[in-house]
Amino acid sequence: MTTIASISMSVDGFVTGPDDRPGQGLGVGGERLHYWVFGGPWTYDGDHDPDAMSGEDKAYYDGLIERIGAGIVGRGMYEAAGAWGGENPFPGTLVVLTHRIGDPHDESFTFVDGLDRALRLAREAAGDKAVSIGGGADVIRQALAAGEVDELCLSTAPVVLGTGKPLFDGSLELDLEPLAVHQSRWATHVRYAVTR
Repeated sequence: MTTIASISMSVDGFVTGPDDRPGQGLGVGGERLHYWVFGGPWTYDGDHDPDAMSGEDKAYYDGLIERIGAGIVGRGMYEAAGAWGGENPFPGTLVVLTHRIGDPHDESFTFVDGLDRALRLAREAAGDKAVSIGGGADVIRQALAAGEVDELCLSTAPVVLGTGKPLFDGSLELDLEPLAVHQSRWATHVRYAVTR
């Protein structure tokens, strides 16, 4: 079974701008990282049209989503996204990795403590499809450090944020082999095999 880690980032390696929080999940200026998701500029206060994705962005996203049977995200991403309004927006079961499993939460999600348990549950739920590991950066770093990621998918937006949460913190050394590239005005999406 394939395990895929995917995330959007800036050219200088940040996955959020500063001050990411509920209602501003990508931080100050970080919404530019997801212009590709919404087909162009958007703001936290404005409407977001998830059906506006097109061209190479949509080809990349559709190709990724059709492979996924379950996913894992961190509690920070879950909260910053406002729990997606209580509805899992991704294919299959979504496991939320958290140390606070006793907190009230929505039954649309499975809350667990520990990456090993999260991976086991997601792999069971995925069947013969892939498991996707999404944000935040800490969850992806944990999975990479544990040798649990087969494929790393990076959507790099053509912006420099200067500050925020970095994807890499200097604790990992990886060898990657490019598998596919999709490029649009809003992002360059690269699928890498993690070869170590």
